[in-house]
Amino acid sequence: MLKTVTKTAKTVDEAVEAAISELGCTKEQAQIEVVSEGSEGGFLGVGRKDAEVKVSFDDGSVAAEEVSVEDDSEDEEYYGDDENFEGDAVSEAEDAAANFVAEVLSGIGIHGNMDSYREDDTIYISVTGSDCGAAIGRHGETLEAITYMTNLIANKHSEGRVHVHLDVGGYRKHREQIIKNLADKAVSRVKRSGRKVVMEPMTPSERRIVHSYLQGVNGVTTHSEGEEPSRCVVVTPDEA
Repeated sequence: MLKTVTKTAKTVDEAVEAAISELGCTKEQAQIEVVSEGSEGGFLGVGRKDAEVKVSFDDGSVAAEEVSVEDDSEDEEYYGDDENFEGDAVSEAEDAAANFVAEVLSGIGIHGNMDSYREDDTIYISVTGSDCGAAIGRHGETLEAITYMTNLIANKHSEGRVHVHLDVGGYRKHREQIIKNLADKAVSRVKRSGRKVVMEPMTPSERRIVHSYLQGVNGVTTHSEGEEPSRCVVVTPDEA
């Protein structure tokens, strides 16, 4: 059965990697169509278009049933599929955060589905839809800005401190795996050379992923250096 996915990312290569990972095939087995190579945007990356690719893979299976679904995403508004807990202090914050994200993304022309739920004091909001690149921006800068504003809105509606984890188009999940792979490579270089390795500039949330991921790794320590937006994680060998 021929399977086709469309992915967006800051580069064509990253979009292709995300697509073949979801399809479970190699680059050589896939049919790759570059829809857009992307373009630069303005302040905070707003208006920037990420690279977009369409990747197909025939796994040789036959579908048991063909189901035709009409795509009416252009006329579809965001909706929240969130769990409501009556009397829970976080519920008002969750509703306010979800409504804010829906308004912002609808305002820049992104329509699709939104799910939200909470675990303890963390509100998770996930948005899926086509052409999400404008809400992600270069290196996720626009997504970071929207997340920051959503945290402010949520905490205005909560007596206790809450944290919003926002993901659009699966960007954070995919980016987190890339960051962990980069961290693994940095550790290998440090252990092989015995010298520190300076990783690429990252956002504060991405640097936290590296610090947390490498916290329990023997033989290395991590710290951050530099000024935003060029602040980097530095992986150094433990002193003997």
